[in-house]
Amino acid sequence: MAGPQTPPRLDGTHRKGLIIVYTGHGKGKTTAALGLALRGVGSGWRVLMVQFIKGSWRYGELAAAERLAPDLVIKPMGEGFTWDTKDPVRDTQKARECWEFGVRAANSGEYRLVIFDEINYVMAYGYLPVNDVLEFLAAKPPALHVVLTGRDAPKEIIEVADTVTEMREIKHAYHSGIKAQKGIEF
Repeated sequence: MAGPQTPPRLDGTHRKGLIIVYTGHGKGKTTAALGLALRGVGSGWRVLMVQFIKGSWRYGELAAAERLAPDLVIKPMGEGFTWDTKDPVRDTQKARECWEFGVRAANSGEYRLVIFDEINYVMAYGYLPVNDVLEFLAAKPPALHVVLTGRDAPKEIIEVADTVTEMREIKHAYHSGIKAQKGIEF
């Protein structure tokens, strides 16, 4: 892993680090965040995506990140915990570990963009207090861009965000019996 980058200054060449939220019940929240990651890497930034739900299985964005390393790092730290959890204590512990890792990385000066993938689910289901996220967002490095994805973004997060996009499902292939496909859903 490369050493810390010089922290960007807020001057004529670097602007305010944005808080961006992708939420809603439609497809494309993580994909939009990955698009920003790709744009950031193309601009010479180091980018980190911390994944709260995805765990050990292989999917397309991990393979792409390996090709773009060390500029794009994706850390799947979840165990696939869901709404129908069998062990909420363990799920809360895993969410906390993921959160603490992401906050340390965000504050390290190594990244210009940090994506907390599926964190909105984690907050909505009570695995991570919304106030912890709000405190981090209020104190984050000024030029750091932060993206939070997942359904059901808490209203308090939406209020502090600079940009919020809600994905709304109009139609999805799954409802026609078409299963998830490699390269599209994973």
